[in-house]
Amino acid sequence: MQWTNRQPFVPPSLLDRLDRTRLRRAAQTYAGHGWAVAPGAFLDGSRFACGRPGCPITGNHPAVDSLAESATTDPGRVAGWWRRRPHNVLLTTGDAFDVLEVPAVLGRPAADLGAGVAGPVAVTAAGRWMFLVRPGCPLRAELDLRLDVVRHGLNSWIPAPPSRTIEGPVRWVITPTQVDWTLPDPERVQEMLARSVRRAPRTPIVPRQLSTARRAA
Repeated sequence: MQWTNRQPFVPPSLLDRLDRTRLRRAAQTYAGHGWAVAPGAFLDGSRFACGRPGCPITGNHPAVDSLAESATTDPGRVAGWWRRRPHNVLLTTGDAFDVLEVPAVLGRPAADLGAGVAGPVAVTAAGRWMFLVRPGCPLRAELDLRLDVVRHGLNSWIPAPPSRTIEGPVRWVITPTQVDWTLPDPERVQEMLARSVRRAPRTPIVPRQLSTARRAA
């Protein structure tokens, strides 16, 4: 037998179908646990496409007109969204959970504590760490002062694994199943992040994204 380092050719149509299947299954899993999902724009070359005629947004954004009205846990609607296109999976925030989004310099030390987080943690390929927590708790002062810390509450969203960005896929650092789909006390997670703040550089690197609209700009 002759060995080779060449990768086998996979037809683009098969890759597209595999992506759609993986994304659809993830969306159905989230919805099955009561986390409302919605389709996001999908990568089309170097930009995101949502399938809506004339949409000028090139970054990651919802593929529906009203995210709040469209997000659902209904299995039929979820399956239909991923029937033809490999949409990113968006999770709406502020209802089932909030998300604390921070740079790696704050997120990695907190996630390394593991048991202290006791909740799902995702990370983007660009190095943004996302901590899912129980909803309703505002940012404590030392986190609110940093421009690179975002609390996603009502009327916001995050891309959930295995969604793809231009930099690469979103992935779980701590999966929901590892913590039995439970969400931690937000004050406890914020305390761990605040400890990281006290050891981190004072000047933020990534500007704050204040809203879904600004995220999509």
